[in-house]
Amino acid sequence: MTRFLLVVPPLVGHTNPLAAVAGELLHRGHEVAWAGYGEQIRALAGPRAEVFECAMPDTGLSRPPGLKGPAAFQHLWEKFFIPLGDLMAPGVDAAIDAFRPDAVFTDQHAVAGALVAERRGIVHVTSATTSAELVDPLADLPKVGAWLDELLGGLRARVGDPSASGDPRFSPHGVIAFTGRELVGDTPMPSEHVHLVGPAVAPRAGSSDFPWERLDPARRLVLVSLGTANADAGGRFLNEAVTALDALGDRVQGVVVDPGRTLGAVPPGVIVRPHVPQLELLARADAVVCHAGHNTVCETLWHGLPLVLAPIRDDQPIVAGQVVDAGAGVRVRFRRVDAARLGAAIETVLDDTGGHRAVAESIGRSLRAAGGRSAAADHLERIAARHAPVPASG
Repeated sequence: MTRFLLVVPPLVGHTNPLAAVAGELLHRGHEVAWAGYGEQIRALAGPRAEVFECAMPDTGLSRPPGLKGPAAFQHLWEKFFIPLGDLMAPGVDAAIDAFRPDAVFTDQHAVAGALVAERRGIVHVTSATTSAELVDPLADLPKVGAWLDELLGGLRARVGDPSASGDPRFSPHGVIAFTGRELVGDTPMPSEHVHLVGPAVAPRAGSSDFPWERLDPARRLVLVSLGTANADAGGRFLNEAVTALDALGDRVQGVVVDPGRTLGAVPPGVIVRPHVPQLELLARADAVVCHAGHNTVCETLWHGLPLVLAPIRDDQPIVAGQVVDAGAGVRVRFRRVDAARLGAAIETVLDDTGGHRAVAESIGRSLRAAGGRSAAADHLERIAARHAPVPASG
């Protein structure tokens, strides 16, 4: 039996994969505790999850409207991830004191997990919930890369071991990436210790009041989602999506996720909900329109479904490019696409003669074969065992 401490930022897409892995570890008889935002962790991992609270920002992740490219990347790190590291570090220290883990499994962007574990001499493993960092998005932006290195170095000096070196986003002990080779392509990985396990798909905690009886089996089902962190930016796009789906209503039924409740009255054939049971819907869907968030993309492909991708910012343009390059989807411009173009894109991926569905199904088979939560647990067990203290002979 091994004790694993999981460290996550207050972001749903970064927590869901680890919740699936946590369930697998518990099933195997290990002990699991969390450090992070307790309310969110318990909502995603279940009310019985053992959580050590960490201080959190007063506001959630938000950015000025229209911010994109390197400016959006810099804002994300300077205004959110680095301050989050400073806030979380005392809570991670306290969690280690109380739980005494054998290993720490920390999200790539909950940097305090890596830095505190490093300082405390505990083996830590990185959870990479997006493939974007693996392909070195700053390779052509050396000044931005140097700027980030300086920020991370300052955080290490404050909460970690100032004498240590190396990028805390990539543990030397191992990186478990919830993606597949078909998406990252032939790009060299940051180290030989990167393990591509595909998405960690497992039943999720909580209940849903989704109106399953409204689904029409005679029409093809299209799910539209911009994730949980883009409610402030998605109003116009969702309105265009509703119009596009209504125009296709004789053969397509749309389910639109609207967490910000930005939509008003919608046509009766379109289902709009603030939250949906995504995995259950994907099992019935024919295609997905999304923001190219990594979890949504990988879960969609795991189910063998093609995508229409409207990346907004951060890693999303990189992920969208990976899907398009693989042939499993088409890309539209988030800020400019209208209902006619969006409808045409939906029809394109629904047309089986176009090949998008066949490619998505092929990628799905590969992602499922990668092992998901089971493979992640295997790697964690091996890494923890490799670094376990040797019992004294006597």
